[in-house]
Order: sequence, then structure tokens, then C-alpha cells
Amino acid sequence: MRFLYSQHMLDTFPDRVTGIAALDGVRPDVAVTDAVAELTARARRRLEAETEGAWPEIQAWRRAYAAMGLKPTQVRCASEALLRRLRKDGALPNLHPLIDLCNGASVAYATPVAVFDLDHVAGDLEVRRATGDERYITFSGEMETPEPGEVIFADEEGYAHARRWANRQSGKSAVSGGTTRALIVAEALHEGGADDMAALMHELSGMIAKTFGIAGETALLLSPDAVYASGGMGSSDHVG
Repeated sequence: MRFLYSQHMLDTFPDRVTGIAALDGVRPDVAVTDAVAELTARARRRLEAETEGAWPEIQAWRRAYAAMGLKPTQVRCASEALLRRLRKDGALPNLHPLIDLCNGASVAYATPVAVFDLDHVAGDLEVRRATGDERYITFSGEMETPEPGEVIFADEEGYAHARRWANRQSGKSAVSGGTTRALIVAEALHEGGADDMAALMHELSGMIAKTFGIAGETALLLSPDAVYASGGMGSSDHVG
């Protein structure tokens, strides 16, 4: 499979940097408590100094959402939503070891980090504008149809695996206890995002290797026409 961006997305958001990790051997019986605590503690210290809305990483996503015609204080990227929850509740929910690690990395780096069960993604996964014919399955099992022009993660069978770009994932490809193969996608839009993304992927990959015992395949998508191809990097830069 490939992970890629449509030409519109490449042209509209040329400063976007993406980190990719493809994993095989995921399981639900590993302990990630210490690693997640380390990541969330870092985010809490930063939140004590100023709220997440003032952070440059979040500001960049708010500008992107405004450019897409969305109200950025109503539709938030996933990392901002997690940071708000961490600030208000003092902790993040425990869902699955891999999800918990990705959520921890998301708040530590103020960067959206999505993780998909590859056995429920058909063919390539593309970040593009919806045509209005795609299907999105909520976590409660309901079917939705993204609005034409909405940015989605779409597979080759017309399923949307995320809506409003980095706002909300689908229940169809959510990681569960039966997941063995997964694709992690982290995205940054802020100045200095390339260095931060390299650090995020290095740290997260190290934690995954330590806890799950799997190295996975990682890449940074930096160039304007970057494409990740499983088993081969395509137009990408290999990391870690």
C-alpha cells in the first residue's frame, strides 16, 4: 500500500511534514504505562506555562483549518483536543497500548498522531478532498458521508478513515485487541516541523521497539511530492 497526498493538498500546504511508521506484530498485552507517563508529564509541564492554544504547533493547525473554511476553535486537530483533555482531566484515557503511546507522543509534541489498523484499509490511503460519495463509519457504527471538499483520509474502496483532516478518525480502521498490522501517521505544519517530526518519530519508534519488540519501517515525507510505499520508501526520507 501507499500513503500519499493529493496534488491539491501538496500545493495548499507545502510546509507539511509527515512521519510514517508501518508496524507488523502489534499486540494488546504490553505495558506502556511508564512511557506514556513520561510523554504526558512533558506536556503537563508545558501546559503549566501556557495553554495549548498559544503553542505554535497548534496555531499552525488552526490557520490550516481556517484556510479550509472551518472554525478552528470549534473543529480542532486531534493533538489540540487531546491537550485540552489532558489539561482539564489531568490524564488521557487508556485504550490500547499502541493508541496510548501515540496519544502520549501527540501531546508531548503537540502534533496529531493517527494510527490505523491496516487490515481494515483497502489499498492506498490518500489525504484528499472528499467527492461526497465516500463512507465514514463512526465509533458507534453509524455511517456518515463527508461533505464534498472536506479533507479526508480515503482508501481505494471509498471509505474515509479520518474526517476534517486530523480531526476525527473512523471506527472502521481503529486499532483494537485484534490488530496486528498498523500504520502510524504524524503530521506537522509549524515552522521547525521537520526537526520536531524527526525527534517524534525517533522517540516513538524507540518506545514501540522497547515495548512491542518490533522495529517497523519508518519514514519522513518532506519533499513536495512525497509518497510512502510499504516495503519501499518512494519519495521519502528514511529515519531511525
